Amino acid sequence: MAFQTPMFYKYYSRTYRIDSTPEGGLKGTILNLRTGFFEEDSSHIRELIWSTTESNIRGPFNEEKFVRETEVERNQYLTGDGPIFALYDTIRGIDDLAVREGRSRTPQEVALIHALQKRTFKMWEDEAARRAAGEAPTFEAKPRYPRQ
Repeated sequence: MAFQTPMFYKYYSRTYRIDSTPEGGLKGTILNLRTGFFEEDSSHIRELIWSTTESNIRGPFNEEKFVRETEVERNQYLTGDGPIFALYDTIRGIDDLAVREGRSRTPQEVALIHALQKRTFKMWEDEAARRAAGEAPTFEAKPRYPRQ
């Protein structure tokens, strides 16, 4: 059976992407919540594709939602210095203001958050490409909740 790829899921708290391989198979990558980068892990593909009742699996969904979900998780689970984390602080500031004022985000705030999430996602992708090319890291992410 052929699958239309890429496919995007949420597996527990981590986003997961399924792509086709040149050989005709499928390859999975999952978000590492301790580093912020995606890692190859094809062990969940069957579970994701064929799951119909698992409450900890969501999807498939479109790439835009995949980007938003990935950035929500990075913002929640990671901390660090640099421009990416300054943008996450901006997003948290918008959310904090809405909570303090006892309201939902405005449509303008939602649009700004989505634009910031697209930007941070691209920054992570660019950083992963630089590191894969052997360049030095431009930032370090740390888990917000270290294991005890």
